[in-house]
Order: sequence, then structure tokens, then C-alpha cells
Amino acid sequence: MIPMSKPIKPSDLAVTHVRGSGPGGQNRNKRMSGVRVIHEPTGIKVEATERRSQAQNLKAALERLETRIERHFHKPKARKPTKKTKGAQRRRVELKARRGGIKKMRGRVRGED
Repeated sequence: MIPMSKPIKPSDLAVTHVRGSGPGGQNRNKRMSGVRVIHEPTGIKVEATERRSQAQNLKAALERLETRIERHFHKPKARKPTKKTKGAQRRRVELKARRGGIKKMRGRVRGED
């Protein structure tokens, strides 16, 4: 993970507890073990409902939020254009000439020259 420039402030988070849905039976449908976390300055929302305890789901949601915020603020380095060296250019042209010579020889029958 890339270290964040600023830590997430707890005051910027809105944490709500939700019911899970889907397979899992009565425990999942009845208990409020899911967690939804919203980072209010950016509006990024994450949810974790896959674990049985609220504390585990909160931890998972905060980890997801951290990675989403890092991705949100990530700026890739500017690419510096580069040139091939003279030696690399020369080698490339030589290889192309050699390959072209091989291709010229294809299909020729002796005595056609």
C-alpha cells in the first residue's frame, strides 16, 4: 500500500450499521452486523457485510476505504519522453536488413537469378 499523505480523521467518517442480505440464513438477515462507512469530504462509500461480527466488518470497511481514498487521490508520475540510443538504432536497422535478406531468399528456385 502507498502511504497516505494525510490520515483519515474519524470526524470525516459517517459509520452506519446495516443488515446483510443474501445467503446466510436467519443470522445474516436478522442481525445488524454489516457496516457502511462514508468518507464525507470525498463522498466515497464502502460496505462490509461478509463477516459475522460488527467489529470485523468495521475493520474490513476501513481498510477498503483507505485503499479507495488512496486510489482516488493517486496521481501517476509524468512520463519523460526518451530517445533510443544511436547504437540501439543502428542494431535495429542491421537486424531489419538481415531479416529482409532472409525474406528475399524465400521462394526462389536455383537458376532463377
